[in-house]
Amino acid sequence: MSKKSLTINDVSKASPILTKVDNEDLMPLPWNIKEKESKDIAEGIQNDYACILDDVSVLNIPKPKTKEEEQELVDKFISGMKKSFSRTDNWTFLTMLETTMENCAKCNTCSDACHLYEASGQNEMYRPNYRTEIFRRIYKKYVKKEPFSDLRNGKVDLNWRTIARLGEMSYRCNICRRCAQACPIGADNALVAREIRKIFSQEMGIAPPELHKGGSVNQMRTGSSTQMNAMVAKDNVEFIDEDFAEETGYEFHTPWDVEGADILLIHNAGEIMAWPDNIAAFSIIFEAAGLSWTLSSEVAGYDSINYGVFYDDVQYARTAILHAQAAKKLGVKKIVLAECGHAHKALTVIADRVLPEGLQIPRESCFPLLRDIVKSGKIKFDPSRNNFPVTLHDPCNVTRLMGIIKPQREIMKELCPQFREMVPNGPHNYCCGGGSGFAIMHRNNIGDWRNKVTGRKKISQILNAFSDSRGPEIEKYVCAPCSNCKGQIRDLIEGYELLDKEQLTYGGIVELIVNAMVDVNPGFINWEEF
Repeated sequence: MSKKSLTINDVSKASPILTKVDNEDLMPLPWNIKEKESKDIAEGIQNDYACILDDVSVLNIPKPKTKEEEQELVDKFISGMKKSFSRTDNWTFLTMLETTMENCAKCNTCSDACHLYEASGQNEMYRPNYRTEIFRRIYKKYVKKEPFSDLRNGKVDLNWRTIARLGEMSYRCNICRRCAQACPIGADNALVAREIRKIFSQEMGIAPPELHKGGSVNQMRTGSSTQMNAMVAKDNVEFIDEDFAEETGYEFHTPWDVEGADILLIHNAGEIMAWPDNIAAFSIIFEAAGLSWTLSSEVAGYDSINYGVFYDDVQYARTAILHAQAAKKLGVKKIVLAECGHAHKALTVIADRVLPEGLQIPRESCFPLLRDIVKSGKIKFDPSRNNFPVTLHDPCNVTRLMGIIKPQREIMKELCPQFREMVPNGPHNYCCGGGSGFAIMHRNNIGDWRNKVTGRKKISQILNAFSDSRGPEIEKYVCAPCSNCKGQIRDLIEGYELLDKEQLTYGGIVELIVNAMVDVNPGFINWEEF
């Protein structure tokens, strides 16, 4: 099916796939970077699952074997959709969902804002309102049951292919909400993508294994998506303290389970294993600033991950409550969220609608606090230690959703002499491409698709930001203050071989702060270790 001739009604047709994005379709990258050949879906996946949308399979929808199974797929989806439009079942998101269903003007402003639509070469299936329009037509006819709905709202044939493709389409979106920000009416196509995901998970029992079985279910069992229980987490952090105290020449100790502390700091547990320098940097900064703070060894007290925010309200709420209970048990004054974008969204914006009154403990981002520490004069800095080209990636859930934009930049301008902005930036910046759970997905050819499509606009932004610093002799740093974003940007740098070719690396904001501290040995950021 040609990407230009694709229509809404094609979604129900019995074609092998609905569309495809080839290398020649992709948005060109700067610096004449050579594109690698695309990978195919494994044959076993094609045999077992409904791989009928494009050449990627994220949701792993079992392929129906009988007419009864085909109808069951349709019936369960309609049942779940009805609950999505019930205030009893979906009071947290119903108002915005109804607004999106009733007020879209079909102006396609959302398409111009979408990095996937642009990166794919303007493939029709990647328009944010393509999947929303399918969802809307089903809703109007089968849930709202408007008279003459096909004539008034447009027709879409409802069969198992429609549902299977719509489910996969909900995972062709980073839920970055750039489209919602651009919409002149306030329609939120990203919310629709998540509602579809939620129907598949909560009503149909179908979810990506990384988010559900290996993610939130495992977190309920062990307290961490990394299968890290409290004892292992504490042991690892103690090793981090020892290693980095020796490396930095700065003695520090990460406190655990301090009752009545001012701050409960919650990290993304993945940092403990993948980026221990980030854990150490927070501890060094907080100790140097003389803060009263602690980590918690409760189930979710050291781990801010909440995979439910990507796909399932029930799993989301269970995790959010565990976070709040850990803080309440210690009697801390507030929770401070470390560098994890989706944790910011989960435990602030959405938790405000979910947590009962007794668990409404103050919850804040780390970025204003870090800015205040840097500006306070309590720590002496030497910005010349950060005298290399630095650019700042804006995590969607921190900037676009929460409006936390200036604190990071005040730190950058204070401590990084060669800081330069990406274009666009702040609330208009583009998603890294790993948002809404994709950063941890490496099955089949998902990683290849992330690099080529979802992350394409971001790598283009990064390259353009360093256009005056080409070559492997100039060390360059992408500041990505979010665990998911760091994972995605790491994969982009590796996929396009930019560490070796361009000495381009990545890290958080606290690493830059510690790297500039006079009381710390030089070289906290070391390109040879990446």
